[in-house]
Amino acid sequence: MAHLIQEPNIRHDLTSPNNRLGRHPECEVVIEVGAVSRFHAQVVQQSDGYVLEDLNSRNHTLLNNTDIFGKGPIPLKHGDQFTICDVNFSFRESEEGSDGPHSEATLNVEGAAVVVDDPGTEVVSTIMSKVDVNSSKGGVQLAASPEVKLAALLEITQGLGRALALDDVLPKALDSLFKIFLQADRGFLGMKNDDGVLVPRWCKARRADAEDAIRVSRTIVNHVMDTQEAILSADAATDDRFNASQSIAEFRIRSMMCAPLVDLEGNSFGVIQIDTLDQNKRFQEGDLDVLASVASQAAVAIDNARMHEAALEQQALVRDLELANSVQKGFLPDQPPAIEGYEFYDYYQPANHVGGDYYDYIILPDGRLAIIVADVVGHGVAAALMMAKLSAEARYSLASRKSPAEAVSLLNDRLSNIQVDRFVTMIMAVIDVESHEAVIVNAGHMAPIHRKQDGTVAEPGEDAAGLPLGIMDGMEYDQVTVQLQPGESFTMYTDGINEAMDSTETCYGMDRIRDHVRDSDGTPRNIGEAIIKDVQKFVGSGPQEDDMCLVSFRRLS
Repeated sequence: MAHLIQEPNIRHDLTSPNNRLGRHPECEVVIEVGAVSRFHAQVVQQSDGYVLEDLNSRNHTLLNNTDIFGKGPIPLKHGDQFTICDVNFSFRESEEGSDGPHSEATLNVEGAAVVVDDPGTEVVSTIMSKVDVNSSKGGVQLAASPEVKLAALLEITQGLGRALALDDVLPKALDSLFKIFLQADRGFLGMKNDDGVLVPRWCKARRADAEDAIRVSRTIVNHVMDTQEAILSADAATDDRFNASQSIAEFRIRSMMCAPLVDLEGNSFGVIQIDTLDQNKRFQEGDLDVLASVASQAAVAIDNARMHEAALEQQALVRDLELANSVQKGFLPDQPPAIEGYEFYDYYQPANHVGGDYYDYIILPDGRLAIIVADVVGHGVAAALMMAKLSAEARYSLASRKSPAEAVSLLNDRLSNIQVDRFVTMIMAVIDVESHEAVIVNAGHMAPIHRKQDGTVAEPGEDAAGLPLGIMDGMEYDQVTVQLQPGESFTMYTDGINEAMDSTETCYGMDRIRDHVRDSDGTPRNIGEAIIKDVQKFVGSGPQEDDMCLVSFRRLS
């Protein structure tokens, strides 16, 4: 049968006319590499041989170091090499003794193992955790002594207890089994992947030069995992429970044992199987108890190793997010601008390590000051990346257009052309520090709160608000001009403040913000700190659900 050899030494038989390679579990050859497309390429059998075709993959396919993306089906010759995202395959024509219909699941390192679908196979007997010996009499039985078994079990317990990585746990479990079961020719340890499909993780052969791949019946291992009971057959080749099981018949398995791996929550997540090819060296009833014990020990060790690895991944993620937080702070002002006749206050607190709220003070070439408060929809890493793009594009647009409204229109066009599923609400005030005029442009944001000399408040630009940025290009935005009198202030904020909720899921609301601005002494710091302190008191001990940002500024004289 024609087949593929995946480096280092993993065999994939081409069992169907169309053999797809990719990350999707429905692929005939599953490649669990993030850069591989869901359906990356396919090897197709035609009347005159096999062809390889790239399926419009993201990272292309190389055949004999030549990119075949978009070139359609390319004929394959014996020995051809092709590469999918650093995973190397070679194509082999039929070899004697490799025929027979079966399909293979995902493979892994340390030898070659395949999980085989046995068409029509049924596990007839439900008698598990019991010995099923159809031909147990006669023949020479080879087994380790009880002392050796006990010593090996102690070694397994100690070894697995010290192992913290899966690549340490898995081979140790198989190595120890081979010390206990001297008759074992091959061993296999498989675990479910994220899609719930059993895939080989480690395998071992008694002979280093063994040529046959370790073939495991998917029907049998699924039954073992479903029932959570170990199974033994002293003569698997004639066992009715494995009736029509191709992996048993074709590969001359005379006796086998299979035990489930069950986690601390009682869920099956894999199996351990060992088999022998010699009919004179069959496994016995006592052997099954030993294997079940080893499987129990291994399951606990694997569960601990997975939790340890998850903890390490979480620590690495936290470090990355802390670094991202530092980088994001670099996009925000270190301190308010020092402009004679004005004072400023700002507050920024992301809900996570990084956020999508943004504020900035941008001094324009003619001396005007642009003050921006914006909110990228959502929060977290994706919103933070969009915020970084917004920061750069806002500076470019303001430098390119003198009119604030035209600058925002240009900014909207540039963000719309990114074609990502994100939009931005933004309020911008451009201050002429000589004439003390404030030009307001609103892109779908809450209007700024203008505190006047008499203590009353207004919200200029509310009626002139345009669409949020990034939804549709070609939009024209309006601008509103306000004359700032001495002592008057503006307060701008994001919805993480007015939509903050208490334990009863009641929103803080915009009226509270207006009241604090109205009732304050008018200084930006007192306005800002009063609002933030009151929001935090309102939320209480509950989590911060959204990013919070506030900027307040005032003309002194």
